[in-house]
Amino acid sequence: MAQIFISLGSNIEKEKNLLSGLRVLIKHFPDFQHSSVFESEAVGFAGNNFYNSVFAAQTQLSLDEVYKLLKSIEYDHGRRCSEKKFSPRTLDLDILFYDHLICSSPAQLPRDEITKNAFVLQPLAELAPDFIHPVEGKTIAQLWQEYHNPTQKLWKVEFPKQ
Repeated sequence: MAQIFISLGSNIEKEKNLLSGLRVLIKHFPDFQHSSVFESEAVGFAGNNFYNSVFAAQTQLSLDEVYKLLKSIEYDHGRRCSEKKFSPRTLDLDILFYDHLICSSPAQLPRDEITKNAFVLQPLAELAPDFIHPVEGKTIAQLWQEYHNPTQKLWKVEFPKQ
């Protein structure tokens, strides 16, 4: 069984799409943990605020199977592969970690955004403070404690419990 961490984000009908995406993930990974949901300003472009969270589960699926599943869920929520990297999203699902695997395909692991974006690192630190980042060699709690980017503000929001 592999330990996986997935970031969820949306800024188009954000509550509806994040909740729907979460429900689909739960169907595939019923033994899960889910962080608080945080709202943040868009990073890299001018746009509506995002809702973000992190989902953790154990899986017997391969990395390739998890990657394809997430792309399928995004597509089912109106995401298109032609969208620019920094643009509004109905649903964005990214694999952050697949165990301690380091690779570049089918997804970059560990995900580069982990150490760069508060909207990924804070919910991840809430969910898995003792998980060791395989490249940084530090726990997620240490990375969050050392994180400093005053331009990235985020705050917890009330969100339906699953």
